[in-house]
Amino acid sequence: MSIQSRRGVRALVAAASAGVLIAACVGCEGYVGAGGSSLFGGDAINVLMVNNPQMTELQKLTKRHFTRSTGIKVNFTVLPENDVRDKISQDFSNQAGQYDVATISNFEVPFFSRHGWLRDLGPYLADDPAFDQQDVLAPVRQSLTAADGKVYAEPFYGESSFLMYRKDVFAERGLTMPTNPTWQQVAELAADLDGARPGMKGICLRGMPGWGELTAPLTTVVNTFGGTWFDQGWQARLTAPEFVNATEFYVDLVRKHGESGAAQSGYAECLLNMVLGKTAMWYDATAAAGSLEGPESRVKGKIGYVKAPVNKTTDSGWLYTWAWGMQKASKKSDDAWRFISWASSKEYEELVGRESGWANVPAGKRASTYARPEYRAAARAFADITHRSIAATKPRDPGVQPRPAAGIQFVGIPEFTDLGTKVSQEISSAIAGRQSVRTALRASQRLAEQVGEEYQDR
Repeated sequence: MSIQSRRGVRALVAAASAGVLIAACVGCEGYVGAGGSSLFGGDAINVLMVNNPQMTELQKLTKRHFTRSTGIKVNFTVLPENDVRDKISQDFSNQAGQYDVATISNFEVPFFSRHGWLRDLGPYLADDPAFDQQDVLAPVRQSLTAADGKVYAEPFYGESSFLMYRKDVFAERGLTMPTNPTWQQVAELAADLDGARPGMKGICLRGMPGWGELTAPLTTVVNTFGGTWFDQGWQARLTAPEFVNATEFYVDLVRKHGESGAAQSGYAECLLNMVLGKTAMWYDATAAAGSLEGPESRVKGKIGYVKAPVNKTTDSGWLYTWAWGMQKASKKSDDAWRFISWASSKEYEELVGRESGWANVPAGKRASTYARPEYRAAARAFADITHRSIAATKPRDPGVQPRPAAGIQFVGIPEFTDLGTKVSQEISSAIAGRQSVRTALRASQRLAEQVGEEYQDR
């Protein structure tokens, strides 16, 4: 999953197909409540993780497979994305040691490691050659390697972003999707596709406030239009022509040809619109393909996938991974590593393939996955394009100029969670028609300048 929360996504798709609302729940095997009380009790490792569907699948499989083979019990605390990030930051920054392992991302690794909150995994990798670190896709591996050259997390799955479109609707309208579309071509197609079927809009783009909602896709557009949040000297650049042009393009596109209620639409809402046939195109995470091609989906087999649209750059897809980080204060580091090694292994992917189907494996992290005939057959609609999109990402150089911090759809500093959210609120207001883009960006520039000044003084 990406930085946006995916909880309930599969339930939404199932509900759309069945015409009913289904409440999603977290499996309780090995669950630890918010207070930290364990259903296992006794000596065990404690794992804090986000409650997305692939993680809850892991939770179900752990006792029956990992614990049975190793004797290591695992106590899980499973929380929604915003809650789990807060709890991880609190526990790891205090080095309280309540949790041995937690789901972190390539966003947190640089500053968590810099502050000494994470354990270097290099020694464990050296003693565990079967893990096959070189099999991890290079951009994902690089994103979890800190400035000191040490590896601080191992991926559970990875993703990029791409453009999804209705092949059948394109055929009906006599339209062709370019293999490597530009954003201008996408805008023209969106105009042609408005009303292609009753109630259908040309495109769905996130407009919901949040650093992991609206800010993620918008920042990839900014990158390929030649903009950046900060230049190499930490000067804020949100009112620079490139940033303004990209944001005006995005807002104009979603206002003219995007979904109804765009200012409150995020990943889940766009996914539902796509499944319900309310939109002809959608730019978002490669992880969405699993839901669109799932057995419950009304549009299975009707979706085409192409690389993220570009303007001035060759590629513009984002990079995100949910990964396992070990708290430095953990007293059970050897057992914690055995869990991490298992949960990110080829062995685990094979287990999911056998028990849940190969299309459901937590992919986007290992080259060997994309060589597996079983996976390629099950995920043939999207496997290759996902692999190519991830491989093409440049987390440290995503635009046309040097950056002061790594990150494609975010700026890799802890302040970005607050800054990105506040800026997204301003831009979402422009999508809703309550202010102009330029007014929104003037306010955003002031916010960014405050952050930039802090780094200029360091």
